[in-house]
Amino acid sequence: MQRLCFILLFSLCCFYLVAQKHTMNVATFNLRYDSKEDSIDGNGWKQRYPVAAQLIRFHDFDIMGTQECFHHQLNDLEKELPGYKYIGVGRDDGKTEGEYAAIFYKENKFNLLKEGNFWLSENTEIPNKGWDAVCIRICTWGEFQEIETGLRFFFFNLHMDHIGVEARKNSAQLILNKIKTLTNGEPVILTGDFNVDQNNESYHLLNTSGVLKDAYELADICYATNGTFTGFDPNTKTDSRIDHIFLTKNFHVLRYGILTDSYRSKTTPDASKTKKKDAPQEISFGKYTSRLPSDHFPVMVQVCYEANDH
Repeated sequence: MQRLCFILLFSLCCFYLVAQKHTMNVATFNLRYDSKEDSIDGNGWKQRYPVAAQLIRFHDFDIMGTQECFHHQLNDLEKELPGYKYIGVGRDDGKTEGEYAAIFYKENKFNLLKEGNFWLSENTEIPNKGWDAVCIRICTWGEFQEIETGLRFFFFNLHMDHIGVEARKNSAQLILNKIKTLTNGEPVILTGDFNVDQNNESYHLLNTSGVLKDAYELADICYATNGTFTGFDPNTKTDSRIDHIFLTKNFHVLRYGILTDSYRSKTTPDASKTKKKDAPQEISFGKYTSRLPSDHFPVMVQVCYEANDH
């Protein structure tokens, strides 16, 4: 009986401690660039982005790293996401040309203290390809302060090259160096499309650095029934995770999820409505195609931290 009372008391204490902590929903989402070929296949940006925005709002992302969006795509998203702002520049000219690695955040939850960008290359100051990369690659960062608690943290978001092996390895080391020089030991969140899965050398360089750890490995609850790249095919399955969220030890990960949300687009006229076995007769079904908001699934984690740590 005494042991049971102790267990109950311990559980209540743990619950109380968690309740005293503040939580934050952090995400990474490769939203896929606006492609004419995608439109032909039924996966065009104009069709997808309202769904992607609803997904972001429903899952209540507080701060999110995005990849691949062009300037007009970011404008589209911003219109669909009231209360969010973004930072970032186009990778091709450091202004508005080319894909962004933009960071979206709730402006009523965070103050932006500093922001910057650097290129994943030997010369980090100007747009250029690094090492054996086939594309110009960029990292956007910001220092944020949570308005309610005063918590200050750095958020880095990137998109590594999809071909260059040396580029990815050197980019991982570059990120670690930048964290050391820019953050002064403050908490750090790193998100992105790393184009390598959890078995790759570049991934391990980050995950075993002693600075960052994959949120997947830290989560109390993990919901990951698939990997993160889909190629717009809802019927594929992979264990490879190439979109990651890394954290410094300041954060405790309550939940980790790869969000496999889908939607439907009409493929035949309404006249094709049918009935389904065991469904109420009032319900009719049309022929639709299952589709995904992007060719990557978004990843979301819920993290907590002590309110009086900073």
